[in-house]
Amino acid sequence: MATLPLEFLRIPFAHRGLHGPGVPENSLAAAEAAIAAGYGIEMDIQPAAGCVPMVFHDYDLARLAGDEGYIADIEAGDLAGMRLLDTDQAIPTLAEMLRLVAGRVPLLIEIKDQDGRLGTNIGDLHDHVADQLKSYDGPVAVMSFNPHVVKAFHAAMPRIPAGITSCGFPAEDWPALDKDTRRDLAGIGDFEASGACFISHDRNDLANPRVVALKSRGVPVLCWTVRSPAEEAEARRLADNITFEGYAAPR
Repeated sequence: MATLPLEFLRIPFAHRGLHGPGVPENSLAAAEAAIAAGYGIEMDIQPAAGCVPMVFHDYDLARLAGDEGYIADIEAGDLAGMRLLDTDQAIPTLAEMLRLVAGRVPLLIEIKDQDGRLGTNIGDLHDHVADQLKSYDGPVAVMSFNPHVVKAFHAAMPRIPAGITSCGFPAEDWPALDKDTRRDLAGIGDFEASGACFISHDRNDLANPRVVALKSRGVPVLCWTVRSPAEEAEARRLADNITFEGYAAPR
């Protein structure tokens, strides 16, 4: 099983790249800004039509591209013609992002759940991500809220560290999940079976007994999303590293 390289514990990760006014999240410009500042890059993957991996967080295009469509229904070539938040930045493919970063900083890649219920209907996005990472030489790790995706990616690409993105799964944030599913996911019970070697957990739930237990076993604990020095100081009482936005995290 792969282990998480030390870079992932040492270098803070810019949430969706180092974005801000005029520099949209998950854009090539946000990646360049993170590289220039010496940060790792956390990014999200959604599929375009044909399951082309795109660097994009939302399922629909309304918030970031002003379009009513869903990203999974639109061809990658058509997405390339859209612009993020009225800037000159397009929605990048994973391939474009990998070419840009080229191993200069660590990449933390979250594959977004396609099932909607964090279940077994995961599609094959993880396989397309694995295919694109086969020839990538830089430090990279992959994670997902869906432990079935983590397990499938680990089976497809065991040399790349895989982890579970996790939280306390409060009902108000996860209305599509029943109580038992939320309890099981909050307990990170699939950690061992998924082949995960780290977690990235909600900073507001780091006192979760399962998180503390994994930490005591030496499992790397990353956390999301830190938005101030005070939040960082609190998170680092347990977390080995942070994903941050909105301030300049110390390097």
